[in-house]
Amino acid sequence: MSNDILIWGAGAIGGTVGAWLKRAGYDVTFVDIDRAHVNRIKDPDAGLHISGVENFTVTAPAFLPAELTGSWQRIFLAVKAHHTAEAARQLEPFLEKEGYVLSLQNGLCESTIAGVVGEERTLGAFINFYADWMGPGEIHYSNRGAAVIGELNGAMTPRLTTLHQDLSHFEPDVIQSAALSSWLWGKLAYGSLLFAQATGERGIADCLDREDIRPALTRLASEIVQIADAWQIPLKGFNGFDPEAFRREASADAVNHTFEQMVAFNRPNSKTHSGIWRDLAIRKRSTEVDGQLGMVVRMAADRHVPCPTLQALIVMIHQIETGERPLSDNNLNELLP
Repeated sequence: MSNDILIWGAGAIGGTVGAWLKRAGYDVTFVDIDRAHVNRIKDPDAGLHISGVENFTVTAPAFLPAELTGSWQRIFLAVKAHHTAEAARQLEPFLEKEGYVLSLQNGLCESTIAGVVGEERTLGAFINFYADWMGPGEIHYSNRGAAVIGELNGAMTPRLTTLHQDLSHFEPDVIQSAALSSWLWGKLAYGSLLFAQATGERGIADCLDREDIRPALTRLASEIVQIADAWQIPLKGFNGFDPEAFRREASADAVNHTFEQMVAFNRPNSKTHSGIWRDLAIRKRSTEVDGQLGMVVRMAADRHVPCPTLQALIVMIHQIETGERPLSDNNLNELLP
């Protein structure tokens, strides 16, 4: 029997989107590696609870990867970037021949997925909403954010239109775009600032509001803009982030204005710290730094674009992961020019 939507990775992103679609009446199944989380989702007396923007609970079929049987028309992949290749190989047997995988991830994961299931069976998404996995069966969804979906070849297809209609139950302002890579690279530039925030103790808004480290933050985003330019990828802005402010010719006023707008977007949110920070400070696990910034640095090398600030930040993140460096608001001072 054909099933509709399989959420592979029921954490902050996958759990939130899947719960919304389940509540809207869609056929949704969850897969996750956390047994306690899986048991809560499928327990009719517990379920998956979403708090924050709205508060509700859904109960749905949920499995560990080894327990899964059947096939699905659509698989929404929402694991961390560095787990993409392994997850794609695991899910491929459960994907119908005419089905597709939608990447609900940060970074440039679509090419990795396509390498396993095929480009014609891969769709991508850019997402900027904030959510946190708080514990088994508990996800806090703190704010809405920009959301974009697209085919890898830029085509506007019937399946993309259908997906757009479906995801509008979750995010009414979701966009179909022929330029998905522009949004993904914009998120990478903005994401470099979130990785920077994760090295300290202050939250996102407070970090972005620090004028003392603004030159370092500006250099991080600027290096990604330069790398995107080298690959001839125009960048899209969103939620206060303006990539044009990080070009070499941009004025100080333009830089300060986009930081003010990013602070204004983040200040009201109940999610004060990035998911990267939670990985380091709360969950004590490896971050997505290699799957996101590491991939950008490798692409920079292919075009001979220097990115010393990004490289230094990656080293700093790894030092925190291994316990060689503590979380400290002073860490970012080392990235100053």
